[in-house]
Amino acid sequence: MGIQSTNIGFLPFHVAYHKGFYREQGIDLETIFMSTQAVNAAFVRGDIDYSAAVNGIIQTVVRGAPAKILACVVERPLQSFIAKKEIRSPRDLKGKKVGGSTAGGTATLMADMALKHFGFEPGRDVAVVPLRGNRLTALESGAVDAALLGVPENIIALDKGYNEILFIGDIVNFPQNGFGASVKKIQENPDEVYGMVRATLRGLVFSLDPRNREEVLDIIMKQWKLNDRRLASEMLRYLSRGVTRDASVRPEGIQLIIDLAREGAKVSQQFSVAQVVDFSFLEKARRDLNVPRH
Repeated sequence: MGIQSTNIGFLPFHVAYHKGFYREQGIDLETIFMSTQAVNAAFVRGDIDYSAAVNGIIQTVVRGAPAKILACVVERPLQSFIAKKEIRSPRDLKGKKVGGSTAGGTATLMADMALKHFGFEPGRDVAVVPLRGNRLTALESGAVDAALLGVPENIIALDKGYNEILFIGDIVNFPQNGFGASVKKIQENPDEVYGMVRATLRGLVFSLDPRNREEVLDIIMKQWKLNDRRLASEMLRYLSRGVTRDASVRPEGIQLIIDLAREGAKVSQQFSVAQVVDFSFLEKARRDLNVPRH
């Protein structure tokens, strides 16, 4: 599975991996970290079986490669709009530079949304700079005046005295941190696809159960190579601000990403939610695991 981010929204996948839930389904899962564009390219070529870039999957569908999102574990962005210490309010951003991701990437889309929410015209009033590397590093070096930071980078930045101008999840429902497969993969190997969905749902349910809190914190510390349990606990708190309870999300949020992807790719053809989502495996897994709808 290609995975484009180390943010906390992918915790259910890591929990499922560390707990052996994928192995129990007969799946030896390797997660490969790469940029959204690299994930998309590898996914379209068939070099990877699954993509964890929800926005990227939709971009590939809009550009004509048939694929489906199978599950989403986060229903709103776990990203913060973080600015330099002297920028205390949105109006201080005029004429400044904001660090996004690559063109069409999720952080760039969210930077644009945040700036519009503040009443700015992205690119005219405030520049959105595409960044491939670590956005916190770019902020600290002065290359940008503000940046979209996921968890835990936003927590680290706040600890260092930077300002959170906005938590993006407060202004938009925008599903993230899910995964999908090509239509070809789904048709040729439905049992494996079901196993992936079932194991991921188990990881989500385990992550959210308060009885597992200490074990989940251990997994966060191991996966993110932390030695600070307070930071791990704060990461888990941020996850609770946007996580789904049953790995499904509202269709309006998915339609929003579809429309943004079409706009970005200059595609006039309409696409429906049904063309990019297949939650049938998820519905079966919910029944098998007795996970209620939320």
